[in-house]
Amino acid sequence: MTTDVTCGTKKSRGRPKVFDRAEMMDKAMMLFWQHGYEATSLAELAEATGAKAPTLYAEFTNKEGLFMAVLDRYMARFIAKHQATLFCDEKSVTQALRDYFTAVVGCFTQSDTPAGCFLINTSATVSSSAAPIVETIREKHASQEQTLLTFLQQRQLRGEIPPHSDLPVIAHFLMCIVQGMAVSAREGATREKLMEIIDTTLRLWPELVKA
Repeated sequence: MTTDVTCGTKKSRGRPKVFDRAEMMDKAMMLFWQHGYEATSLAELAEATGAKAPTLYAEFTNKEGLFMAVLDRYMARFIAKHQATLFCDEKSVTQALRDYFTAVVGCFTQSDTPAGCFLINTSATVSSSAAPIVETIREKHASQEQTLLTFLQQRQLRGEIPPHSDLPVIAHFLMCIVQGMAVSAREGATREKLMEIIDTTLRLWPELVKA
């Protein structure tokens, strides 16, 4: 007796990923944050993330692509949350600024991430040859300053800031305070020291909003 056996061919589902993309980006973020963009090699990223170089290339094309993805993740995880503390109508303008600065200082000095700001730490070591990286970081800084300007404009419309105040200058000054605190944190300044900077800045507020 002859038995015909029909073999069905199962459609291949492809090789499953053996890593968590978000977790991999977080590990890469810590490495870039600590050492900067150019000082971080692809080999170090592969070791830190547990992903082989071909996997990193498949997911992000190259180191620049990985950095760009990490930068977007940093903005979503940290910067967006800090900026959200500004836009609370129940707070006075100075209380909103204090809460914003305090959240920023918390990020700069927390124990589970490198000291300072990811943007500042990475931009300080990027050469002009990495033009797309330089331009993207510049745009992120500009967006942070624009957020501060938007906040000030809203509060001016509510009558909390005099109509003659130079809001772009004030927003730029406040952004310089943030960047200065980032550098100080990178160099070892404690949370307490940075909070003193916040106190000093807010004591100057009446002078800042003068013509």
